[in-house]
Amino acid sequence: MKISDNLNNVMDRINEAAYRCGRTAEDIQIVAVTKNVDSNTIMNAINLGIKNIGENRVQELKTKYELIRQPVKWHFIGTLQSNKVKYIVDKVDLIHSLDRLSLAEELNKRGKKIDREIPVLVQVNVSKESTKSGVFEEDLFLFMDKIARFEYIKIKGLMTIAPYTSNEESVRPYFSRLRELFEEVKEQKYANADIQYLSMGMTNDFEIAIEEGSNMLRLGRAIFGDRI
Repeated sequence: MKISDNLNNVMDRINEAAYRCGRTAEDIQIVAVTKNVDSNTIMNAINLGIKNIGENRVQELKTKYELIRQPVKWHFIGTLQSNKVKYIVDKVDLIHSLDRLSLAEELNKRGKKIDREIPVLVQVNVSKESTKSGVFEEDLFLFMDKIARFEYIKIKGLMTIAPYTSNEESVRPYFSRLRELFEEVKEQKYANADIQYLSMGMTNDFEIAIEEGSNMLRLGRAIFGDRI
């Protein structure tokens, strides 16, 4: 299928999922995951209305950022090594994967150096899978307390990755729990927080994520097919 057909299909599914839970598609942002996708294909998606580009490799983000001079927002969605922060800190509009204090310290240091507040999501490993990064839920509020002191970090919300499974319904409890944590974090009113985004849902589970409150989806294969 063409990317235009894929996007139409995605929007139909988003509309239907949103309707089922009393929401509208306008509440939900799509981050197009462009790992291994060439710049011309990305440009095609942008021309079709994509406004958010998500990369999980620093070098790919740097390269594509220089090639694609369009008014889109850049998201870093992968595990971020502290020694790579300096290469993207002036380019990204949102980092989805803040998962440890050492990374927060580096982001704050680099943000201060360029006098720029760095918007981040805290990654929560709700499923506690050893193969996934993220703060465990029982450590989340202590972690939030620790990073609340960083004046060059702006906490914009939470992110999680659900287990990959053929049983779609089995992921619902993880999304439901992150929504609960999201609401609890908002209530804390941290000084360096502006809690807006609940980033959960990928190609294989985004409809359930919407039903459980996601307002930011990370979609690769659903848009670009088998390139991802």
